[in-house]
Amino acid sequence: PLAPETFAVDKDQVAMALQRVRQDGRVAMGDAEARQILEAYGISTPSTLLARDADEAVEFAAQIGFPVAIKIASPDILHKTDVGCVTLNVANPNDVRDVFELTVYRASRYVPDAEIWGCLVQEMVFGGREVIVGMNRDPHFGPVLMFGLGGIYVEALRDVAFRVVPLDRRDAREMITEIQTYHLLRGVRGDKPSDLGALADALLRLAQLATDFSEIVEFDVNPLTVFDEGGGLVGIDMRLVLA
Repeated sequence: PLAPETFAVDKDQVAMALQRVRQDGRVAMGDAEARQILEAYGISTPSTLLARDADEAVEFAAQIGFPVAIKIASPDILHKTDVGCVTLNVANPNDVRDVFELTVYRASRYVPDAEIWGCLVQEMVFGGREVIVGMNRDPHFGPVLMFGLGGIYVEALRDVAFRVVPLDRRDAREMITEIQTYHLLRGVRGDKPSDLGALADALLRLAQLATDFSEIVEFDVNPLTVFDEGGGLVGIDMRLVLA
């Protein structure tokens, strides 16, 4: 078999992030914190700033550039879309202000006990294809990595591939080609192929994260947006659970 590849990563940054969650008496980590883990493992993320109030949100949106996405930032709300706390394509300062207020209101209404830090103001990512990468730590096999196309393909079709970690590059490539919807990534009807090399790298990096930190029992990066060949990818959202 091929040897598992390892990458130069910033383990200290991850260890500190996990320690902060533990000190808070929590085991779950959402997008606001988890993005630094992606960055530490070499997976880029869109420009994102945490706004404590509507004025800050307006200021940050201008810094990042319109349109922006606005998402609730709370350690207690990991599934933000389910409670109507994600808004995309917010196009001007007035809308930013309104959406900020509405998002915080919804969060406090649907999850009354949630601690709310404010909202994330995030650069919109256009183009590319959305995939999902997840990991669950199985009591017998250890960490198992899952890969599939994002959105409805995961939920409706259950079109996913699994591998026990550690992975080598051949495993990563096989995971990508095994899903039924692989032809969408390869490019159909004149579409350009997705950056499959960058995608294989991301799978290997996330497998390494699972190996390096045994206290992480579960994570998912959803969506991970993969651009055309040569364009790389960005991790839009990540959540993570500790033992």
